[in-house]
Amino acid sequence: MAGGGFRFGIYLGMHAAARAAGRAPDLLLATCGGAIAAAVIGALPDDAQRKQWIGSPQMYRFWCGLRSAERGGILGAARQALMRRLSSANAPTIPDLFDDYLFDMPLQLPLPPGYTRTPDVAVAIIGGKLLFSGADVGQARGARKLFAETVFCQPRTAQLLRGATSALHHPRWGQHAIAEQVLTDVTMPLETAARISVCDMYYLACHAAGAHHYMGGAVNLFPIEMARQLADVVMMEFKQGFDQVFAIPAWRSVLGLDGNARLRYANGQFADIRVDTSDITRALARQTIHQKLEWRRNRVALRLPEDYATFVQYMDDQWQYGYQRCIEACERADAGQLAVMRQVDRYNAGSR
Repeated sequence: MAGGGFRFGIYLGMHAAARAAGRAPDLLLATCGGAIAAAVIGALPDDAQRKQWIGSPQMYRFWCGLRSAERGGILGAARQALMRRLSSANAPTIPDLFDDYLFDMPLQLPLPPGYTRTPDVAVAIIGGKLLFSGADVGQARGARKLFAETVFCQPRTAQLLRGATSALHHPRWGQHAIAEQVLTDVTMPLETAARISVCDMYYLACHAAGAHHYMGGAVNLFPIEMARQLADVVMMEFKQGFDQVFAIPAWRSVLGLDGNARLRYANGQFADIRVDTSDITRALARQTIHQKLEWRRNRVALRLPEDYATFVQYMDDQWQYGYQRCIEACERADAGQLAVMRQVDRYNAGSR
């Protein structure tokens, strides 16, 4: 479940479709917005309750809690974005992920009170542990690694990841800012892990948990290699690219990576089932949170669903989209498997 932002409801629909097609996953590997969906699936026992929860008043209040940050001024944000756009350096300085951000989000992701983890599905959520403090901000990075990919998961998953190294520890990705070793954490509460994973650079501040600070799942937004390490059968999206004006410069300045190069690589790797969501910005153009400029207040603000009924409709539209796309993907996979079986049968018949 890779990304998605506010359109995280698609993953609930995908999961329900996979179950309906007899392909229920026993592990969800989630990053960024997908972590919210994974947390809801991990906390509730069936598809109906999960779908109801993402459209619940509690979730609506959570999203309505998004506010422009004090430093969310239009001119300042535009100037910083332009500077990142004009620079071609890979994370040349240690970024300010403590104070340089646009929006405040409630600190606690709402999950049902007193929930217990669903026993039939494991949840692994990716975040990035900061390897620097606020006192280091603005210093030249050099070859220093700034983030440690951290997987918040259950003990079985942690055992499978023992000794794992980052998929980005390869010459093809250049001198980026992500450490070689992958860390695991089996103690982080599910709702906290999901809240960490959504901390997208320059949009939200890094998140403090215990003695450490964390940024979001962008440290490994397309974890196809990790999925292959953890499972025999992998289901993953085929996603659209990032915009070159804001997203790609942010990736480069913080992580030292080309986000679209990483996406192209992940999209080109084999997955047993590929769920095509490359048309999502057209198919779900309204059903998300949009940015807007409030010139009188000098703020970059958010255009939220106008009322609770609209929010519920957005969640249902997202769920239906994810369900339909995943059903189509499963049908394609079944057709491909049937074609292979027929070829094998013809070959065996000829051999006899």
